[in-house]
Amino acid sequence: MLIEIQVRNLAIVSSMELELLGGLTALTGETGAGKSILIDALGLALGERADNSLIRADSDRTEVTAVFDLKNLPEASEWLKHQELDEADECILRRSLNRQGRSRAYINGRNVPLQQLQELGSHLVEIHGQHAHQSLLKNSHQRRLLDAYGGLLELAQQLAQQYRRYQSELNRLESLTDAAEERASRLDLLRYQANELNSLNLSLDEWLNLEHEHRRLSHQEQLADTCRAIINGLDDEQQAMRSRLSSYVERLSEAAQLDETLSEPQQLLDSALIQVDETLASLRNYLNDLELDSAGLQQLEERLSAIHDMARKYRVKPQQLTDKLSHIEEDLKSLENSEVELAELTRIVEQQRDAYLELGRELSVKRKDVAQRLSGEISQAMQKLGMPGGKFKVLLRELQQDQATANGFEQVEFMVSANPGMPLQPLSKVASGGELSRISLAIQVATIRCGSTPTLVFDEVDVGIGGGVAEIVGQMLRTLADNRQILCVTHLPQVAAQAMHHFQVLKTTQKKTTWTAIAKLREEERIQEIARMLGGVQITEQTLAHAQEMINMASGPN
Repeated sequence: MLIEIQVRNLAIVSSMELELLGGLTALTGETGAGKSILIDALGLALGERADNSLIRADSDRTEVTAVFDLKNLPEASEWLKHQELDEADECILRRSLNRQGRSRAYINGRNVPLQQLQELGSHLVEIHGQHAHQSLLKNSHQRRLLDAYGGLLELAQQLAQQYRRYQSELNRLESLTDAAEERASRLDLLRYQANELNSLNLSLDEWLNLEHEHRRLSHQEQLADTCRAIINGLDDEQQAMRSRLSSYVERLSEAAQLDETLSEPQQLLDSALIQVDETLASLRNYLNDLELDSAGLQQLEERLSAIHDMARKYRVKPQQLTDKLSHIEEDLKSLENSEVELAELTRIVEQQRDAYLELGRELSVKRKDVAQRLSGEISQAMQKLGMPGGKFKVLLRELQQDQATANGFEQVEFMVSANPGMPLQPLSKVASGGELSRISLAIQVATIRCGSTPTLVFDEVDVGIGGGVAEIVGQMLRTLADNRQILCVTHLPQVAAQAMHHFQVLKTTQKKTTWTAIAKLREEERIQEIARMLGGVQITEQTLAHAQEMINMASGPN
């Protein structure tokens, strides 16, 4: 519930602070006094789009603060908690706007995007302006009102979700089916590639061995020359290292017999000779095994050439050919299993479609019952609102099955006959603005109980209404105020008399400066204001008595 609103430098308001209570509150004043400024301020606090034309002429910045009591408002409290903006049982919304067009929004003192302010505002206040009925002309809004009235919103949401699931699976199925011809061509290509790579019969180990063997065979002359040169240097040449090393071992052995201290170097040199002998033996064996094999090298190069050709064809490195074959075989297996997938997906689509049709049929049956009840209630309200013989009907136009949507199997349209004997027409074709305003009010009154918004604002929705009808409008608003906070900007004394709280909007001009103020009226002041609204340049005792009587009748017996 809105408990306080503060306005600074908005339009012709310099400064204003209002404390509000529950029930029905009326805002009245002379024409042009700025009765709707409070509504503009509230809209600004709730995140409506605005420009710097709202800023008072002698100021650079406007600011609006709205304070709400969140007790018994679980949806708003849960939203704040989810956004980590909650703070006790109160919520403070603040909005500022400067001459440069920069706008700032705050929730409980924290700067937030405008969208968040709008989201929270939808849980707190619902504003019905003079042209609010324009939204009633849209079929989508009519459908939502019907579902809200009948408590069908959750079922409608389930249907929409099921429709999206069904469409998602159906799109997958259609894509898979459309790709049938491409699938056959793709299968042929993958099978050819798999056969080609398998015929190469290449493994990663073979590739590594081939590279090593090719290096060895292509350099065998160099390897043989190296071995011969070392053998010659160690043993076959004059002054070869082995013979010299052998003579050194003999001489050092003789010397060691004379001095045991030379035994250790003699043994080391003897060990070196043994290693030289082993090296010579190993090199001679390697040289004997290293036979020139031109045929073997040619076969090896042919094999390597085939591998490189295949790698170039598939645009990979030779060592990646085995991975390429694995990927092709996986794709091939997936495509070969697609027929099984197609059958399974067909079954899933049928299952999702059956679930969608079941929910749709359930919603259609319930909508028919709800449409009849809503039609009757709005028709009764129309009789009270000065349209005797008027008729309202919620028409459900059945759609063909292939035209069914996420919203169900029917299109909802509000039909109206404002006068006896006249055919029902779509609400969008009702010519009279006054009739449309009253029908709009009847619809709002009939469906407003469906919502959970705690504060409802009516900005001169009673335009074009007068006399006894106006009194009925006031009674309807007062009834709504039994469990909601209602703010009503009105020019009708019959409506204002039904209010539990009354504020007067006053415009003052002094020294070429104009400002508006809003004051809460005491009982005597309220009688004066309603007497003014009843008409006449001069307020007589009879007018005052009439105003008093209207207030007493609205309040009931004391």
